[in-house]
Amino acid sequence: MFYSIKKKSIITVVAIAVLVAICITGMANREVSAVFNNQSLRKVPVYGVDTQEKVVALTFDAAWGADKTQGILDILEKHGVDGTFFLVGFWLDKYPEMTQKIAESGCDIGNHSNNHLNMSTLSKEKISEELDYVTQKVKELTGKETKFFRPPFGDYNNTLLETVEEKNMIGVQWTVDSLDWKGLSATEILSRVNKGVKNGSIILFHNNSDNILEALPLVIANLKNQGYKMVKLSELIYQEGYTVDSNGIQHKLA
Repeated sequence: MFYSIKKKSIITVVAIAVLVAICITGMANREVSAVFNNQSLRKVPVYGVDTQEKVVALTFDAAWGADKTQGILDILEKHGVDGTFFLVGFWLDKYPEMTQKIAESGCDIGNHSNNHLNMSTLSKEKISEELDYVTQKVKELTGKETKFFRPPFGDYNNTLLETVEEKNMIGVQWTVDSLDWKGLSATEILSRVNKGVKNGSIILFHNNSDNILEALPLVIANLKNQGYKMVKLSELIYQEGYTVDSNGIQHKLA
């Protein structure tokens, strides 16, 4: 009887040890896998910039309508700040003169694809066509190169970002989404920006949203009161000698 009990005890101890070893190994494997996936497999666009300076970028996506674009340009000029417009190909085709006015204002123009599709669903060849059309059209209308690309709906994958890089552009998202396209009031837009802004933020607006012309002066005044300078993306984003961490924050290499 004594021998039987001792044998069962030994078996129980061994079983517990094996289970503990399996759990520890599994956790280690998951940690290694997570690190590998973050650092080696998953590419991430720039959501914001690591900087000690109080500087941010105002950006405007333009896909439908242009009624308020001149008003945005007038507000930016009045307050002495710069912005960046991400233009879709069919918008460029419909509003060539407004595209030229944006360029003449000194604002940056970014690539927002030709047809505003979910880019992660497209083949590399189709992605290339979407990017090339806008790049060539902007060059034709303004003589300027497009240095930045923003994916429609914020939808991206490695194939898209690799293609963007091959075309010497940088993929850009945003730190603060104003949600102006949802019809938020000017004060609601101001509140969203104020809560999310920090050094190096990229702030997303839309050129034809309902209350952009009422909200923009409030946002600019509030940011200035906090000591922020508003610049175009080419003055905020590092275009060489940088890394982008897993959260999309761009860091300058020492």
